Amino acid sequence: MNTTETELATLAGGCFWCLEAVYDEMRGVLSVESGYMGGANPNPTYEQVCSGTTGHAEVVRIRFDPAVTSFGELLEVFFVIHDPTTLNRQGNDAGTQYRSAVFFHSAEQRQTTEDLIAQLTREKVWPSPIVTQVVPAEKFWIAEGYHQEYFARNPNQGYCAFVVAPKVQKFRKHFLSKLKQG
Repeated sequence: MNTTETELATLAGGCFWCLEAVYDEMRGVLSVESGYMGGANPNPTYEQVCSGTTGHAEVVRIRFDPAVTSFGELLEVFFVIHDPTTLNRQGNDAGTQYRSAVFFHSAEQRQTTEDLIAQLTREKVWPSPIVTQVVPAEKFWIAEGYHQEYFARNPNQGYCAFVVAPKVQKFRKHFLSKLKQG
C-alpha cells in the first residue's frame, strides 16, 4: 500500500462550484471539498455566508499529492481561472464571500504565494493590481452536501452552463498536461 504524504491547499476565488469543478480534473488532486473559511460565525450556513455578514469566503479545500503536483502548480491554475484583481467580486458574484484569497497552511505556502503574486505583478499579467489576500488558514467549515460536486451533478443548470463550464474549459485549454488521465 502506498503511504504517500498529502498536503492541503485552501483557495477562495469566487463561487466554490467553479474552483471545485476545475481542481477535480487536475492531476495530483486527491479530493476537493467546498466550504467556508475566514469568518466569525461557527458552522455557518450557505444562506448566512451569502448574506455577506459572516466574514466567510467560499473556499475549496484541496488535498493533493505533492509528488505529483506542487502547491505552486495549484496556484498557477488558480491565477488563470479567476480574476485576482477584482475586490470582493468574480463576475456577477459580489460580496466579501467571493473574495480572492489564499489561506496558507505553512510558511512555505505563504512564501510560494507571495513570490508568484510578485512575479505576476512584475510581468504585468493582469492590467490591474492583484488584490488576492494571503492569510493563514483558519477553521474549515464544510459546505452543505448539495454543494459538493455540484457541477458534476448539475452541468446543465444555468449558472453551471454559463459560468462554471467556461472556467473548466479554460483550465482544459491552458493546462492540458495537468489533466487527470482517464
